[in-house]
Amino acid sequence: MADAVERMPGIDWVEAVSENLCPGHLPESLLRLRARGVTVVPHGVSLGLGGADRPDENRLAELAARAEALGSPLVTEHIAFVRAGGGLTASPLLEAGHLLPVPRSRDALDVLCENVRIAQDALPVPLAVENIAALISWPHEEMTEGQFLYELVERTGVRLLIDVANLHTNHVNRGEDPARALDELPVEAIAYVHVAGGFERDGVWHDSHAHPVPDAVLDILGDLASRVDPPGVLLERDEDFPAAHELERELTSIRTAVAKARATATVLPPPPNPVTVTAATATATATDVSEADAAASETTGTRTSSAAGTSGVSDAARQRVGLAQAALLSALVAGTPVPEGFDRARLAVQSRALLAKRADIVAKVAPELPEILGAAYRPAFVAYAHARPMTGGYRRDALGFAEHMLLDHAPGDPRTRRLLTQWWLDRSGAKPPSGRRLARLVRAARLRAPARFAGPSLPRPVTRSVPGRG
Repeated sequence: MADAVERMPGIDWVEAVSENLCPGHLPESLLRLRARGVTVVPHGVSLGLGGADRPDENRLAELAARAEALGSPLVTEHIAFVRAGGGLTASPLLEAGHLLPVPRSRDALDVLCENVRIAQDALPVPLAVENIAALISWPHEEMTEGQFLYELVERTGVRLLIDVANLHTNHVNRGEDPARALDELPVEAIAYVHVAGGFERDGVWHDSHAHPVPDAVLDILGDLASRVDPPGVLLERDEDFPAAHELERELTSIRTAVAKARATATVLPPPPNPVTVTAATATATATDVSEADAAASETTGTRTSSAAGTSGVSDAARQRVGLAQAALLSALVAGTPVPEGFDRARLAVQSRALLAKRADIVAKVAPELPEILGAAYRPAFVAYAHARPMTGGYRRDALGFAEHMLLDHAPGDPRTRRLLTQWWLDRSGAKPPSGRRLARLVRAARLRAPARFAGPSLPRPVTRSVPGRG
């Protein structure tokens, strides 16, 4: 996939999941793209800006380090919470492993605004935040999505990353009107736009980033482009990568949708100081990005400084938001009672989706586990995870699963158990021993039973996925 993107004409920039990058060891594909002048934007998925707690200083520092290592003009994150509980609520800290929606309430908006300002102060470049897709709705919400985003921008000066595929998802799953959202949100604050595919099952739209972009999403993109000239449009594809010619066909469809909208409507010009990067529209150059970055930094800094002078959010407001989010997340991942007002059937769908995603991502961060366990991996992991909410990251989850299997005297096959034991020993200590012996064992096992093992996962240069979609 990385090679295909490198060869495509008109690609001025790409996104990379920030948490998948190590500043001192950037992937060769990104280095080659940077060398030819392609901008790389780090896309964070783990800050949890919509959570009740203040953003973690270490996570902010890591996001800043990736922006500096890549020479990025901006960084992006999500309007979502990804963990809940802990000291604020005197309850166990739980990880969702996914982007969950923030209640559109006054308390939640106050918390989000302060968290955004904290992040803006800690980052070396402007921040843009993305609207997310959701399967569930909070009861008794006080604002629409457009109203919520408008006030967020008004109070913080933050830029917006508008995902039109997520507007479509929320139309199908929550009955929200994409046109109304576009009417209400401040389109002049848009940094760029996301487009992605998905699929519908049993009346629920799943924002998979693994399917072609449907016409309904392109229609929303056209509606947006008829209102404002978007500084950039990016196609998200996280897995099930198509052939290069199919990917280019999708990019052409996106360009066509934007061009038609521009030709048939009077649109607002791009923001006066846009972060002008673009993939699908292919209009910006590396020079444009640099100049826009300088202007946007000056503008954002002024707004942030002004907003930061306002009074902070009360601990009581953070606690109210924290208790509500902890109750919802606990119902989703720990089987506690569903909070009042939520759709029980829809929460069950979300709970199953979280469990399946957890199994999928553990298989990606620890691909040796499905290789060692074969077809037994998924049912074994689901049984493990069903009774054990995630409290740390996915790598820790993989270790916990392997330890659980071994303590439970599984797997029964001696050779498979030996491989799993060696895998766990190689990774459970503070300073793991060399993995060469395990590598030889796994290679030997592949030769004996090739049908049991999955192939390696593909790189994702234009992507976002861990721990959630947005």
